[in-house]
Amino acid sequence: MDTLSFKTISANKATVKKEWVVVDATDQHLGRLCSKVAKLLRGKYKPNFTPHVDCGDNVIIINADKIVLTGNKWNDRIYLRYTGYPGGQREFTPADLMKKGEDRLFRKVVKGMLPKNRLGAKLLGNLYVYAGTEHKHEAQQPKSIDINSLK
Repeated sequence: MDTLSFKTISANKATVKKEWVVVDATDQHLGRLCSKVAKLLRGKYKPNFTPHVDCGDNVIIINADKIVLTGNKWNDRIYLRYTGYPGGQREFTPADLMKKGEDRLFRKVVKGMLPKNRLGAKLLGNLYVYAGTEHKHEAQQPKSIDINSLK
């Protein structure tokens, strides 16, 4: 039996092939979209996925202002933040975060789905969110994918 064929391939920074991907958020549910975006950022859809390496893609989300939340979640769901001072716990709703900027809500949701370490912070830097259909990453020649085709 040839044991050399059973070697596990571990990706590193030099061997990783990162791509640019455009995702359209029109009429998509926030949590379902963000869980797939988190997997894309992490590189889970690639055959050479390595947990401790940034092997995911750079993701551009367009039409972020057309995201859908079911029920009364725009005003009833609460996100918490703590300032670090006594009595400094602040509450935000998804509607509040969208008013401050469309990327705030997406970053908050996707950050909770990534690892809570330095790699997770670096992966979050590979996310770009835009309200309209225009984005400034045409030079990278991103490919558009159908997010519903991913599991």
